[in-house]
Amino acid sequence: MTESQSTDTTQQKKFAIVGSGYMGGGIAQVLALGGARVALSDVSAEVAAKNLERLLTESDEFVKDGLFPADATETLRRNLWAAQSIEEAVQDAEFIEEAVPEVLAIKHETLARISAAARPDAVIGSNTSTISIADLVVPVQNPDRFLGVHFSNPSPFIPGVELIPHAGTSAATVKTVQDLVSSAGKQSAVVKDVTGFVLNRLQYALFHEATQLVEQEVATAEDIDTLVRTTFGFRLPFFGPFAIADMAGLDVYNFCYKSLQTGFPERFATPKILSDLVDAGKLGTKSGAGFLNVPADRTPDLIAYRNRAYVAMQKLLDDLGPAPIN
Repeated sequence: MTESQSTDTTQQKKFAIVGSGYMGGGIAQVLALGGARVALSDVSAEVAAKNLERLLTESDEFVKDGLFPADATETLRRNLWAAQSIEEAVQDAEFIEEAVPEVLAIKHETLARISAAARPDAVIGSNTSTISIADLVVPVQNPDRFLGVHFSNPSPFIPGVELIPHAGTSAATVKTVQDLVSSAGKQSAVVKDVTGFVLNRLQYALFHEATQLVEQEVATAEDIDTLVRTTFGFRLPFFGPFAIADMAGLDVYNFCYKSLQTGFPERFATPKILSDLVDAGKLGTKSGAGFLNVPADRTPDLIAYRNRAYVAMQKLLDDLGPAPIN
C-alpha cells in the first residue's frame, strides 16, 4: 500500500521508521497500533514491502496467540505503509525513528538523509543502545530535535523506553517524545548521554558479575539463573533497586556492603549516597525517608501490595509453566 492509497489520514499523526527489520518493525507495530500512520523504509522499496508483509503475518500470529487485540492486523493494514525510499517515508513525518544497524558510519549516512529530507521541525530519534547520542547527532540538521529513543526487544511487548537527550536536545523535543511514547502505551525514562546509558549499564553489570561467578565455579549458569529469577529478580517487575533497598532498610544494605568488603574491598565499596542517608537517619520506608521518601504510614499498604504482587506473579508463572530452555 502506498500513501496515496490510504484512507483519509488528515487527523492522524504521521511517523516514519527507517530500518524495517526486527527492531524497527516492532517499533512500527507499536506506533501504528497506537493510532499513528507509520511509513516503513529500508535500503530498498522491496525490502520495506517485504518487511511490511512480515509484520502483518506476524500480527496474525500474535492475534491467534492472544498477544495482540483481535483487530490488530486490520489496524496495521490501515496504519502501516511501505515507502519507496527513506526520503518519501520521512517527508511529511512528525516523528522519525532511525533503527538501522549499530554501525556509526551507517547511522551517520542514514541520519544525514533523514534530516535533509524531513520537515525542519520533525523530531528524529535513534534506537541505538550503545552509541553516544552526541556522536550520532553530528550529521543532523537542527540538532535540538534529535535524541536517543531506545526501545527494548521485543518492542511490542516490553513496556519501557529509554530516552537519551544530548546536550543540545531541546526540552520541547523531550516532552514531545514522552507524550508520543505514552500515547503508544509505553513508559519512558529520561537518562543522560553516558556510556551504556542506564539500561545496558545495569544489565551488563549483572551479567559481568554472573559470568565471574561461573568462571570461579561458585555456581553453574543454570543455578545462577534460577536464583536470579526466583529471588531478587522476582521483585523487579514491581519494584526497582531503590524501592527494594528502601523496603529492606538502608541500614541493612549498609551492613551488607561491609560484609561483602571482607572478600571484595574495592568492588563492593559502600556508595557514598547510601552511607550519607544512613548517617542522616534516613533508613528507607521504616523511617519515612530514604531514596524514594515513602511516608512511614504508607508502609502497611506497600507491604500488602508487595505480597499480592508476588503471589500473582507466582500464579502467572505456574499458569505459563516453565520456559522451554531445557
